[in-house]
Amino acid sequence: MNAWIESWTGLWLLQPAWLLLGLALPLALLARRRYRPASVAFAPSALYDASAPRSWRERLRLPLAGAEVLALVLALFALAQPIERVRTPRDVPGLEILLCLDRSSSMRADDLEARRTRREVAIDAATRFIAARPDDRIGLLSFARYADLVCPPTRDHAALVAALRRVEPVIADGPEDATGIGAAVAGAARRLAVRPGAARERSARIAILFTDGEENVALAGSEAEISPTAAAQLCAREGIKIYAIAAGSGRRGAEGQWIELDVSALEELAQRTGGRAFRARRSADVDQIFRAIDRLERVELEAPEWHALERATPFLLAALALIAIARATALLARGTLP
Repeated sequence: MNAWIESWTGLWLLQPAWLLLGLALPLALLARRRYRPASVAFAPSALYDASAPRSWRERLRLPLAGAEVLALVLALFALAQPIERVRTPRDVPGLEILLCLDRSSSMRADDLEARRTRREVAIDAATRFIAARPDDRIGLLSFARYADLVCPPTRDHAALVAALRRVEPVIADGPEDATGIGAAVAGAARRLAVRPGAARERSARIAILFTDGEENVALAGSEAEISPTAAAQLCAREGIKIYAIAAGSGRRGAEGQWIELDVSALEELAQRTGGRAFRARRSADVDQIFRAIDRLERVELEAPEWHALERATPFLLAALALIAIARATALLARGTLP
């Protein structure tokens, strides 16, 4: 019964048994009407002219009786001790997540699923992942040769998904068509790092790196570029986990030979940060990997706290007011009204 009352009124009763007395109210009224002896003998009402005007006392009898019944109901409701249960707000931080999406030209390949590119598979799986984590602040970084922050971590997931769907692969063999994994991971470290002087948040921070290639920007001799290993050290120092997803079946070499994707560098990268590396050869693998990451990075929330606000006083005051008005009106009607 309490659940039904709360759904209609928003109030929870501490002593709902008092309402059972209300069930006896119609029986008491019926017994009073049936067994109360008349003080004066009257002729049957059928002998009276029905069109004769009724006095004010007769007209007020039913409304006054109704007011007293309503007052009794309100008093019983007050005795049932209604309270309003208010949930105590908790400042429980979710995770801070940065999706790092490869946008090199090879993301147009459709080897994960027929008639769907690697980009489309990645975006659809990431969208489902985002929908499953409404309490987390999630951002987006895209990368090819360079890394670009597309959307900072936010709880506005509709805006995030819209930005995600706008990410397109770069032009094949263009100046940006490369895979800078080190640059992407270093960008994630900068974005997710706790700022100097700021209070360190309790929320965990992770980056999910989705790529279909190997590092080919920070090669031997390119001192100006940051390697995946150096970027991983930045993340490890900041307590940022990297989950790496290596997607696709590989690539064609310069002489037409098939080259399997080497995931050893991604495995080392993830291991250094306390994360994991995954291999996806089909679109179903991508979905399973995102679900696995979702399970691995869950914040256990405590049971919600509630506090009670007393709400009996308004019902008691309303009952007393109705009784006072009804009795005063009855006395006035007896004394002065015709």
